[in-house]
Amino acid sequence: MWIKNIVILILTACFMEFVAWFTHKYVMHGFLWFLHKDHHDKTSKGFFEDNDFFFLLFAIPGILLIYLGKNNPLEDIRLWIGLGITLYGFLYFSVHDIFIHQRFKWLRNTNIKYFKAIRKAHKVHHKHLTKEDGECFGMLVVPKKYFNEQKK
Repeated sequence: MWIKNIVILILTACFMEFVAWFTHKYVMHGFLWFLHKDHHDKTSKGFFEDNDFFFLLFAIPGILLIYLGKNNPLEDIRLWIGLGITLYGFLYFSVHDIFIHQRFKWLRNTNIKYFKAIRKAHKVHHKHLTKEDGECFGMLVVPKKYFNEQKK
């Protein structure tokens, strides 16, 4: 039972990379650009950006599924899917907000090639200040060309 639940959690977290990529490309750079725009042009004056609204978009389903599955934790798949969504949210926050954008001044210097490739791919994404012509919409899966650049 535990193995099945852990597999569900891991598969959900992995699937969330696709959900994040799709949402970033077609929603954030689409009809909800007005919320994501300040993340690219840095017009926000405070600690929070309009873009932070998307935290709720992703967190609410995870919280709801955890709540609905909490009464039967070993057998209710909703709990493990919710935990997988939450795990991805934690990883995304850690990589995007802490490591890349340095909202907290941790993990500033690294020689780990994977993290350097993530930072480069995200920098390429942010060179576009409009919603058009974007690239590198994912977060944890790095396009091979950026990873290969770090190997040189």
